[in-house]
Amino acid sequence: MQQGSIRFSWGKSGLLPQEEKLAVESKFRKLRIGIPRDNEQLETRVPLTPEAVEILVNEGHDVLIETGAGKAANYLDKDYSERGGFVVQDKTAIFQCDIVLKVAPITLEEMESLHGQQTIISSLLLSTQTTAYFQKLIEKKATAIAFEYIQDDSGSFPVVRSMNAISGSTAVLIAAEYLSNAHGGKGVLLGGIAGITPAEVVVLGANTATEYIIRAAQGLGAVVKVFDNNINALIQLQNLFGLHLQTSVFHPQVLLKALKSADVVICACNNHETDLQYRVTEDMVCTMKKGAVIIDIGVAYGNVVETSECRTLQNPSYVKHGVIHYTVPNLPSRVPRTASIALSNILLPILLKTGRRGGITTLLKEDKGLRHGVYLLNGILTNAHIGKLYDLPSSDIDLLMAAF
Repeated sequence: MQQGSIRFSWGKSGLLPQEEKLAVESKFRKLRIGIPRDNEQLETRVPLTPEAVEILVNEGHDVLIETGAGKAANYLDKDYSERGGFVVQDKTAIFQCDIVLKVAPITLEEMESLHGQQTIISSLLLSTQTTAYFQKLIEKKATAIAFEYIQDDSGSFPVVRSMNAISGSTAVLIAAEYLSNAHGGKGVLLGGIAGITPAEVVVLGANTATEYIIRAAQGLGAVVKVFDNNINALIQLQNLFGLHLQTSVFHPQVLLKALKSADVVICACNNHETDLQYRVTEDMVCTMKKGAVIIDIGVAYGNVVETSECRTLQNPSYVKHGVIHYTVPNLPSRVPRTASIALSNILLPILLKTGRRGGITTLLKEDKGLRHGVYLLNGILTNAHIGKLYDLPSSDIDLLMAAF
C-alpha cells in the first residue's frame, strides 16, 4: 500500500478508518573502523580488545587492525582475527576507514594517508601539539574527537577518570620501587613496620587519581597528606578515608614544610591552564630529602612541578637536586592490558551507538557528552581554547550542528 493511504475496518459503528503503520527506514549504518599500531616506545595501549571487536563484527561492522597493534598489551593478531577482525599489514588501508581509532594522537605522517572527511578518535595531549597538527586535520576536513574531553551523562570525563584510577595505583607501586635501591633509591620501604616511622607521601591535587593513591599508599602503611584548593574535594576525601588522612589547601609555608619531610611527592593535578604559577618551585625541590621521589602524573599538562620534564617509558626517570623524578605522561601504559580493557569498555558503546544512529553526525546531535569531546567537525575547529592557543579561528559546535 502506498505511503499515506488509509485502511478501513468494520467496527460496532460501521466502517471505521484505521491508521496505516508506515515502514520505518532503518538508521543503521555499517562502519569501517581502523586501528593502527602505535609506536610502542610512546604508547602500549590498544583502543579495543578482541572481545570488543567481536561485538562490533557481530553488529555488522568491519574492523581492520594493523598487525601487531595489540602486541604490547599482550593481544596477538590471531586473538583479533579469530573474533572476526581483519588483521592487515598495509597501514594505508587502516587510514582509509570511516573511523580511525587510536590511543596516541594521530601524527602528521599518518594524516597523509587520510582520504578526507573521516572521523578520528584518539587522545589529543594538547601540550604536545603544534599549529601544523590542527591545520592538517582542517585540510583533511576531519571530525576529530579527543578521549580526554568526552563526558558522560553526569558531566564527568570517563576516560580521564578510568586512566587516573590506573595512574594512581600505578604511581604508588612505582614510588615503592624507586624508594628501594633497585633504581638508586635510598632503600626505604614505602610503608611502616613496628618501631620504624612510616614513609610520608604528599599528593598534589584531589581527584580520582588521588583516591587510588591514598588507597594504595595507606594500604602499605604510609602517611598521606593531600593538597588542593578545592575544599569540597578535600572534604570528600576526608569523609572517605577518615581523620588519618591529612589535608590542606596550597599554602606555600605548609606545602614547603610537607615537602621537606616527604619521602614521595605525587603530582596528580590535571591542569589545563597555561598561566598557573608553579605549585612546587625548583627552590622547594632543593629542600627535599636526598633520594626522595617525585612522580608527576600530570606532567603533560605542565606548570605544577618546575623541575618536571616530560619523559618516555624507555627513559622515565632522572635525578635533579638529589631528588628522583619519574615523569611519564601516559602512566597507564605501564599496565597496558588493564588500561586497554578500561579504554575499550568506554569506546565500544560509543561505536555501537554510532552505527545504530546512522553515523557520527547524528549521534553528535543527540549525545552532548560525546559532542564535548569534538575539537574538529568536518574540518572546522570547534574548541575555542585550542583556537586561542594556536591562533586559529573556531566556531561553536552547537551552531554548526544545526547546519548538518
